Amino acid sequence: MCGDSRHPSAAFLHSFLSLSQALCQNLGDLHVTGPLKDMNFSVPEGGGVRVIYQFTSEPPAVSFRATGEKDGIIDIVPKTGVLYLSGSLDWETKTVHRLQVESLDEKGNVVKGPYAVTIHVEDINDNPPEFDQIKYTGVVRQNSRPGKPFMHVHATDRDDPTTPHAQLTYSILHHFPNPYTEMLFQINNVTGAISPSVTGSYYLDPQKQDTFTLVVTVKDMAGMTMNAFTSSADVIITVKESLWKAPPTIRIQENSTQIYPVNISQVHSNEPDVIYDLFEKEKLPRLPFSIDQNGVIYVTDPLDREEKDTYSFFVVTKDNKGELVDKPLHIHVIVEDINDNPPVCQQALTVIEVQENEDEGSNIGTLLATDMDEEGTLNSRLQFKIGSQVPAVPASNLFFIQQETGILQLTSRSLNRRIASNYSLKVLVTDAVFQTICDVQIYVIDINDQIPIFEKSDYHNVTVAESLPVGTVILEIQATDGDEPATGSSYIIYQVKEGDPNNTFIIETDSVTNRGFVKINKALDFEAASVYNLVISATNPEPLVPGVQYNSSSLTLFKVFVTNVDEPPVFHKTVYKAEVSEDIPVNTLVMTVEAYDPEGDTVRYSLEGDVRKWLRVNSATGQVYTASTLDREQQGTYTVEVAASELTQKSKTTLILHLRDVNDNPPLLAMDYPPFFCHPLRGGERAFIQAADADEQWYYPTFTFSLADDMNARNNWEISKINATHAYLSPKHANFEEKVYNVPVIINDNGKPPLERKVNLKVNICKCSSEKSCFIEVQRDHSWPSTGQAIGILTGVLLIIGTSLLLG
Repeated sequence: MCGDSRHPSAAFLHSFLSLSQALCQNLGDLHVTGPLKDMNFSVPEGGGVRVIYQFTSEPPAVSFRATGEKDGIIDIVPKTGVLYLSGSLDWETKTVHRLQVESLDEKGNVVKGPYAVTIHVEDINDNPPEFDQIKYTGVVRQNSRPGKPFMHVHATDRDDPTTPHAQLTYSILHHFPNPYTEMLFQINNVTGAISPSVTGSYYLDPQKQDTFTLVVTVKDMAGMTMNAFTSSADVIITVKESLWKAPPTIRIQENSTQIYPVNISQVHSNEPDVIYDLFEKEKLPRLPFSIDQNGVIYVTDPLDREEKDTYSFFVVTKDNKGELVDKPLHIHVIVEDINDNPPVCQQALTVIEVQENEDEGSNIGTLLATDMDEEGTLNSRLQFKIGSQVPAVPASNLFFIQQETGILQLTSRSLNRRIASNYSLKVLVTDAVFQTICDVQIYVIDINDQIPIFEKSDYHNVTVAESLPVGTVILEIQATDGDEPATGSSYIIYQVKEGDPNNTFIIETDSVTNRGFVKINKALDFEAASVYNLVISATNPEPLVPGVQYNSSSLTLFKVFVTNVDEPPVFHKTVYKAEVSEDIPVNTLVMTVEAYDPEGDTVRYSLEGDVRKWLRVNSATGQVYTASTLDREQQGTYTVEVAASELTQKSKTTLILHLRDVNDNPPLLAMDYPPFFCHPLRGGERAFIQAADADEQWYYPTFTFSLADDMNARNNWEISKINATHAYLSPKHANFEEKVYNVPVIINDNGKPPLERKVNLKVNICKCSSEKSCFIEVQRDHSWPSTGQAIGILTGVLLIIGTSLLLG
């Protein structure tokens, strides 16, 4: 068609002239042709004039005709069969165009067809997303839960929703004002839901800032490409004060007679349609509170302040899925006291003792009472008053009680045990509402006007051995007192007044008989004190009345003679410890042990248990020296006993010698069997060698392996390190004979100073019964191994090979 004007009519040329240049340009690259048949095409929208396809004609057909949904854009060149677009398709206007194409002969009769030609319009991203509002407004409450949406923005895109062209992503571009490093709001990039961020939930406060403007953007292409279209909208957010507030402390009067439950407060959530619930802060047998679904809090039962004076619990809100909506609110309830408890006597009977010679005004005791009502209030204020006194002799008002304190006093110096030995008082104890009677019994006791008198003024002496155990009774003594028995006036206290500055003795009293028992309180020591001249006194815990004094009748003498017992020597220490280096010279002083004899006898020293004969001791001074060379590798901690002896007694102490290691042992090979290689060698074989050292390894042993400076060895073998204790020995070539090779290996222990050892490592090159064992031992003293030797060799070789395989 293009460039050829021999056949087209003038009418065709006129109608097609506007398209010829574009069609010729496209037809130059057109390679998709074919016979007339049903066809489906997918064509991207836009793009202007384009060729879609060229149908080929078959005689007698000479032209083509297209009908159907051409919409003035789609047509076919009759003579050439070129199906083309004269303009741009638009997916948003129409997604599918359905046509019928048929071929015609020269007379215009249908030769083939009509055939269905369907053109599917492919969407391209040619529409930006659009918000459904130019400006959005929303309200958020202070302290709203982070992530809980309070509003949404919404945008649409006219492009194909099944493609990324219409997949929208939301984000916040700007935040005015933005007083914090983090935004106070966040947006769900898929749904457009706006909610407070964690920072916003904490900091939003209408008192500081009540209005914010967000610039929200929406991008198509799921926001994954720089070529995505973007639109924006303003979001005006008003911050309002939180409805969700804990009420002030709630005060409830105890034992109220109201009809329960009683409304005591109400809370309001920031969110609608929440479920209110109570959560206990402390586990109680019962929580006497409830809440309804309007947030009204009730007390369900009368409260008793004496049972519990405060309650603390939380109000929570949940959604229909059971998830928390608001932060829990702390509810604090104080139970207010009423005067509903009478005074209580602390004791069923208060007993008081008073001496018959007490002065008027003396405090003789205190009546104690309590009230369970709230302390420090009028409800628990107690007042005291004496209701009666029995007997009422020699007067009816011998006693007075302080109204506010309950302290009892004497009104006169009128008590006489011969007139009345005891009195019973009824004391009225009252608070503002109640009255209680408390009983008080007052005993008039004898005054201490008699002193204790010893039965003997001198108990002479007693002789005791210095080895007598502490707690032993060495003497019993007795004094008597004429005052009333079983009182502080007649009970006797014995004390050593003189002759015992170190409290070597103690005296205990039998509370019934007043008999005294002299006991040893501290260990006796003949060498420190051989004689004690004791002066013992007898006194009462109750003071004597004026005019009466203790005298010589309340004193007695007693002498104690201590006899000597031969005691063994005493070491200054129970254990002697020293640390020395194992390489110190013989005759080096390592320590000195010391002992003394309590009797002053000469002490001689000796060693026991020195099985290695490493030490010797100077028998006179206790100085311990090395007697031979020490060796930590034989024994790192050496323990012996040192004996201290006098004429008849002997003591022992333990001497512990810790030996510090020095590097005095060169390394050695730690292998049960020599390495071997199967003949003939194939290349790449290796066997491992291992070193050990008897010296102490503080962290881990480190050895260096190398070949001796021997040309033959270096030409045939090489050593490569595996780790700190192992290395590989490898043949450098495969030209080895069947025999035992001596490989000179040098091992260095890297100590301070380092030590090394040269060893001739015997390596077998042998025929193997398999890839795992030597068939026989090669060149072993020019003789065959015995059966037992062969089995041992085979077992050892198998062990070496197995270990090599594991390390390799």
